[in-house]
Amino acid sequence: MFDLDFKTKNMKPVEFELKENDYIELNQLMKIVGWVNSGGEANTFITNGDVVVNGVVETRKRNKIRVGFTIVFNGKTVIVK
Repeated sequence: MFDLDFKTKNMKPVEFELKENDYIELNQLMKIVGWVNSGGEANTFITNGDVVVNGVVETRKRNKIRVGFTIVFNGKTVIVK
């Protein structure tokens, strides 16, 4: 699922597929891709303005993330397909 280059320690963008759903809530996406251990932890980072969605700081915990969105957190990127 993750493509990590151990020589440079840089996380390459990860693609997340929505499958049959129209969207996923931001805090749940962060948990599913392994960026946080819990939804509560995700909520804290989102509230603090540490997450960027489509180039804009996002503070809505349950923002509906849809196909084509790009999410960046802590130097890691997810592209929703």
